[in-house]
Amino acid sequence: MPELPLIARAHMHARSVAFRTATTLHTYQQLLDRSAALGSALLGEEEDLNEARVALLVSPGFEYAAAQWAIWRAGGIKLPICLSATEPEWEYALTDSGVSILMVDAAMVGKISPLCQKLGVRLVNIDSITTAPTKLLPEISTERRAMILYTSGTTSKPKGVVTTHANIQAQIESLVQAWEWSAADRIPMFLPLHHIHGIINIVSCALWSGATIEPFAKFDAATIFARVRADAYTVFMAVPTIYVKLIQALEAASPADRAAIVTGFSKMRLMVSGSAALPASVHEQWTALTGQKLLERYGMTEIGMAISNPYHGERRPGAVGLALPGVEVRLKSETGVIITGEDEPGEIQVRGPGVFRAYWNRPAASAESFDDGWFRTGDMAVRERGYYRIMGRLSVDIIKSGGYKLSALEIEATLLEHPNICECAVIGLPDDTWGEAVTAVVVLKDNTSLTLPALREWGKSRLSVYKIPQRLLVVKELPRNAMGKVTKPAVRKLF
Repeated sequence: MPELPLIARAHMHARSVAFRTATTLHTYQQLLDRSAALGSALLGEEEDLNEARVALLVSPGFEYAAAQWAIWRAGGIKLPICLSATEPEWEYALTDSGVSILMVDAAMVGKISPLCQKLGVRLVNIDSITTAPTKLLPEISTERRAMILYTSGTTSKPKGVVTTHANIQAQIESLVQAWEWSAADRIPMFLPLHHIHGIINIVSCALWSGATIEPFAKFDAATIFARVRADAYTVFMAVPTIYVKLIQALEAASPADRAAIVTGFSKMRLMVSGSAALPASVHEQWTALTGQKLLERYGMTEIGMAISNPYHGERRPGAVGLALPGVEVRLKSETGVIITGEDEPGEIQVRGPGVFRAYWNRPAASAESFDDGWFRTGDMAVRERGYYRIMGRLSVDIIKSGGYKLSALEIEATLLEHPNICECAVIGLPDDTWGEAVTAVVVLKDNTSLTLPALREWGKSRLSVYKIPQRLLVVKELPRNAMGKVTKPAVRKLF
């Protein structure tokens, strides 16, 4: 029976190592066997999940990949959710997408079980499933919907981006071709697996190619340095914030340690930066330290990767490069003219087989996001000597911090629940480490006070850690225009 291409390709690498940790090795055959067993357990008495939504709350690594493949092999739509999210954030994602099953590992059962009981969601603890598969898995068309990833937009609540198996395959094949992935590659994985960077660019591209993934629960410079010294990797992918932290750690290391680590980095065939703009200064610092020229690329949840500096050729600091294989890119001016020349800014619009179909249950937002078949990214860019350079967002309500795209409106709505805050505005301010720092400007109720530490402590149970404000300014009133609307550019001037 035909299998999804990503699954079918694993048979070619059956004996190769798919996942490696300090204590374990898992082959591609084990990944196939484990995903079949989990898929069988998901099906129960059913023959096909028929696009039922299945949430995934599992730590990064072999079991995560096996669970993801199980969902797809059983005919479900995968909804990865953030391990560190708050219960209200989990509840929103589960209810908005209509999840009926949640796959979880033992480490997370206690945290999510009460919510599943409240919502009537079937909880599947993958650590309790040890039997071999007992059911024949259904045949899955690549045109079926495969995944929902939630992304912050210009509305106060995240929107679910729906991609098909064909979309995902196109995204993978484009990167495998452009970046010359092979079965000989070895890559660390410390990025979150509820975002496209980790799911597609690292895990899916590696597994498509027969490469080896070394997963980590979180980024830790000392641990990564030890593995780099041991020549453990051929490919390395991270967000700009991590490269800044690596630079700081290298500069603080002893000359002998620094030399050994730098030697490890210099041997890698490819190092990629993405999910936020890479400052040219960081690009140049990294090259000066390691001899490696970072490859910066551009993409987003709705489209996968669209633009990349070349694997062979100039990797230009401050630019994101050229359209990737199979991807069409154009710039459109604010007046509606398609820009064909250089040095004229316009909105990036993208078309191709990797572009998503629609937002989950949001037909109006889906329609507004396309312009005659081209996806409107909301990012402004200019073409300079053939390469695209990102200028910023069209919307002032999107903050890019630490590789995450955050909705200022969502954070504002949560801050207004604070008993001392009567008005607020959230903006992103330039920051060398985070790209943009989440910054709250608040007006307090009479006879109250608020400090940043107190606000951050209050926010821990309501906002994911990367959404909690990093800066706070208390004012008597917010800047407004003639229509009484808070103007974000004017708020920025307060700093």
